[in-house]
Amino acid sequence: MSAPEAIVVGGGLAGLAAAIELVDAGARVTLLEARARLGDATWSTQLEGLQVDNGQHVFLRCCQAYRGFLRRLDVEDRIALQSRLELPVLVPGGGRAWLRRHRLPSPAHLAPSLLRYTPLSWRDRLRAARAVQRLSGLDPRDPTVDATRLGDWLAAEFGNPEPLERFFELLVRPTLNVPAREAGLGLVAFVFQRGLLEQPDAADIGWSTVPLSELHAGPAQALLRSAGARVQLRSPVDAIEYGSAGRPAVRVQGTRLEADVVVLAAPHEETAALLPEAAGVDRAALQRLGRSPIVNLHVVYDRPVMAQPFVAAVGSPVEWVFDRTHSAGLAGGQYLALSLSAADAWMGRSRDELRCVFQPALEALFPAARHARTLQFFATCERAATFHQGPGTLALRPGPRTALPGLFLAGAWTDTGWPATMEGAVQSGVTAARLALASKARTAAVPAEAA
Repeated sequence: MSAPEAIVVGGGLAGLAAAIELVDAGARVTLLEARARLGDATWSTQLEGLQVDNGQHVFLRCCQAYRGFLRRLDVEDRIALQSRLELPVLVPGGGRAWLRRHRLPSPAHLAPSLLRYTPLSWRDRLRAARAVQRLSGLDPRDPTVDATRLGDWLAAEFGNPEPLERFFELLVRPTLNVPAREAGLGLVAFVFQRGLLEQPDAADIGWSTVPLSELHAGPAQALLRSAGARVQLRSPVDAIEYGSAGRPAVRVQGTRLEADVVVLAAPHEETAALLPEAAGVDRAALQRLGRSPIVNLHVVYDRPVMAQPFVAAVGSPVEWVFDRTHSAGLAGGQYLALSLSAADAWMGRSRDELRCVFQPALEALFPAARHARTLQFFATCERAATFHQGPGTLALRPGPRTALPGLFLAGAWTDTGWPATMEGAVQSGVTAARLALASKARTAAVPAEAA
């Protein structure tokens, strides 16, 4: 049997993972990316003399598909992974708390940190611990749970939800890219169950020590080309069609490319526009997934002001701060990158407006910043960083299969169970590729997680 021909549309993590899975199985792969670069939501560029990531991405020890992707790219020496969860949480004026993993069986491994979490009163610490415990008993795939906002659930279960919302904001906002009160309860339950409660070491945090393009896009492109795959940049797909023999095809700048299988790994709104009606996917539902933006602020000081590789903040407009001095190639001083999730309020603000808000906020968190000189301050944004992960998304996210032969879907927005994360993106790409191969009898069986 000849090797199947496969086309992957989209060069983000989902498309890259699908393409690598396909070439590893012997398929002849063409990867089409509309932009001039690979990586989609994880890319780097030169800005104002710095090597800058478009966003700050972390992963957890429990992200097995993503970590396997990094192993396949042979880039594990370009990441750091905590040996034990330690998250410093700063409070303006010099206060500090820690979320740590303790040497206790799950889920008690987090209890000491919750009981010592000083941004909450004693009463609210106990309420937060009870809330986390109750989340562990929810079914994330229950439609009733999925249709509920976290804020409404907290109010119904615990009365005044505001203190608990502030606690959940620390983890929910950066993970789901929506304010905690607006987050879908099913996704919140999944994040806490999978990321914090099932295994004691699940939430150990990992991050890239190099620019993201050197972690994902560059190594993946080199791997694919060395395996004989065609990687075509600046190749936007205009349509997905079917030939007389029932083979799927894509139309790219007037050229029709046929294949045995197509993995469509484009963003959800582009996918809605490209999918044929016969694919049996609710295209209007894909549009209703919406979008949520992320704004990143880039601040360079003339001296170090933060000692940790990253911190979170509460009671401040600052959310998470990362030290990217080394990865940016900065020889002196310190480069801090601030990640602002669900950043609708900051979209369209001028550099001066943002600086007036965030420079004093940074000085309230880092006393050394009050004596440092700010050398650079600028912002980047991803207007459609993720789909809007509020209530009711379970019914809107399709699985990898379509009703058309040889056409499969991938992307962090598909129904992986995960929120819109690097783990979900990679998992979706691997699953779609395995199903595509199985449809052409190139694999003996599809693993249970891909079914």
